Amino acid sequence: MKIHHLRNATLVIETEDQVILVDPMLGKKGSLPPFSFFRFKMRRNPTVELPENSSSILEKVTHCIITHNHPDHIDVAAEKFLKSKNIPVICSVLDEKTFRKKELNVVQTVKYWESSSFLNGKIEGIPAKHGYGFVAKPAGNVMGFYIELPNQPSIYLSSDTIYTEHVDKVLKEYKPEISIVAAGSAQFDIFKPLLMTVDDIVKFIENAPSKVIANHMEAVNHCPTTRENLKQTLERKNLLDKTFIPEDGELIDF
Repeated sequence: MKIHHLRNATLVIETEDQVILVDPMLGKKGSLPPFSFFRFKMRRNPTVELPENSSSILEKVTHCIITHNHPDHIDVAAEKFLKSKNIPVICSVLDEKTFRKKELNVVQTVKYWESSSFLNGKIEGIPAKHGYGFVAKPAGNVMGFYIELPNQPSIYLSSDTIYTEHVDKVLKEYKPEISIVAAGSAQFDIFKPLLMTVDDIVKFIENAPSKVIANHMEAVNHCPTTRENLKQTLERKNLLDKTFIPEDGELIDF
């Protein structure tokens, strides 16, 4: 398995037979409004361009998994890309209606804690809570995914979530060989964080049974945790060896 980190939460899982795009935010730098206006520096999003190698990677995509309907996980440019190539989309059953209205090619919907067939393997929806306290409710539904494909390492896409009993269960009972955590600690101008605090990111990595990929950093203006901040913290906790913190455009080969 190869995992290409493109930008933010956008990644591509490449196996011998399939190339799966996850949470595509494909617009040009600055194509979205700021997500924070005064807590953090007011900048339009994404704050960086896609890496130069993204086009060649995207050309190979055969399927797309979308964890939730937020613009930093599925933007207008991504919708146009998916529709132009009629790429099969896999999503939560709760998002099916929305994505069909966008005329995306939804071929499979997934329910929480229900395993279903997927590319000769299986996929299961994992509950995700998009924020601490009140903010999780307006943030809407999010689905993580646990995926097993033939002759490939199992993978847990935790998506935009705080650390919950559901996250804990997957890490400890399902024992994914690759776990992906959204590590930018996103926060709006008001309310508590939308993603795990650094302390909970550390907890996630400590409890992960194998390798962890930390993404969702340095691409949208409401994410204060940087790669370097996280590296320094994980180094102090002796957790850096089990964690990949990829640069945009970087390939991780498992």
